[in-house]
Amino acid sequence: MVNRVIVGAHYGLKDWLAQRVTALVMLAYTLLFLVVWPRPMSYAGWTALFSHGWMRFATFLLVASVLIHAWIGMRNVWMDYVKPTGGRLALQVATILWLVGCAGWAMQILWR
Repeated sequence: MVNRVIVGAHYGLKDWLAQRVTALVMLAYTLLFLVVWPRPMSYAGWTALFSHGWMRFATFLLVASVLIHAWIGMRNVWMDYVKPTGGRLALQVATILWLVGCAGWAMQILWR
């Protein structure tokens, strides 16, 4: 009898679903933004638009969705195409650090 150890069962389904949900959030934000955004827009208009709490929250959801979407996509690229474990780990850590930095920067912009 052969004993098989299966690691990460249903791992792909969770990521597939997360990719689709984050894509829908990004699409909804884009459509909302196209409806709300008057053209042309000045600095005062941008400030007024983002002074509303709902717009900042919607933008926060967009940023979170982009970060999750990017992480899943880049992690899959690293796992598929970088075979040495050390190199793959280094690239994954660099990606995490970059995405956390982007998240901090976005939060600073939204709630400064």
